[in-house]
Amino acid sequence: MIIGDTRPRRGLWNLVGVSALYRREVMRFFKISGQTFVAPVVTALLFLAIFNLAFSGEGRSMGDVPFVDFLVPGLTLMAVMTASYANASFSLMFEKIVQTIVDTLVPPLTPAELTAGYVLASTTRGILVGIMVFIGMAIFTPIHIHSIGFILFHAIAASMLLSLFGLITAIWAEKIDHVASINNFVILPLTFLSGTFYSTKHLPDAFQTVAHLNPFFYMIDGFRYGFLGLHDGSLITGIILLTTANAILWIACMKMFASGYKLKS
Repeated sequence: MIIGDTRPRRGLWNLVGVSALYRREVMRFFKISGQTFVAPVVTALLFLAIFNLAFSGEGRSMGDVPFVDFLVPGLTLMAVMTASYANASFSLMFEKIVQTIVDTLVPPLTPAELTAGYVLASTTRGILVGIMVFIGMAIFTPIHIHSIGFILFHAIAASMLLSLFGLITAIWAEKIDHVASINNFVILPLTFLSGTFYSTKHLPDAFQTVAHLNPFFYMIDGFRYGFLGLHDGSLITGIILLTTANAILWIACMKMFASGYKLKS
């Protein structure tokens, strides 16, 4: 191997290149730590305060769980998903706008390695934001943990899914408005209609069926089960769906990088 060559022998991964891309992306969002970490915590606490003030006197609950406690998992995962999508989509989109994407495409990185670098960095941001939101809400309301395994799986799976979706959006988009439009008209509606603020068991049967077609529902439902032991849908279906969706989107990202779709023109 030539000195300075970062390509691995025998087709192994270019760990040097992937770790460099990962570190670059992580350092980028740490430079704006106020926007990265403080803003989501403030937003989640505002939601928590509003619902607490609105319903605390009504004795609202979901089964035996106080309504405010019911909200904590949904608000936490919503922050995780929003942060993951924003990091992946706006990072790559910014490179396209200022025409520095060539600096990422020229180094000896395969499509799989490029996907891994961006997605792992965005997933890291999503998980860190989730931890910060969780700590912020734990100050004001008691936190219950039923299954740490379900919490970790659904947090990582949801963060990766939104990171991959954000990356695909950024590759497809031609301007920043396209990225924002997908967030406003796809991500937010699916999040709000996924059971973040309510139990789908209280919906009419027809609307329950529609809600269970929403993949975001299974993220929230499984994540909430990890905290409270409550779930509205099939946990096994959710695990299979999230695993399959992540695999499909990962392959799609690799193919888009490999073809240079809207990246090399």
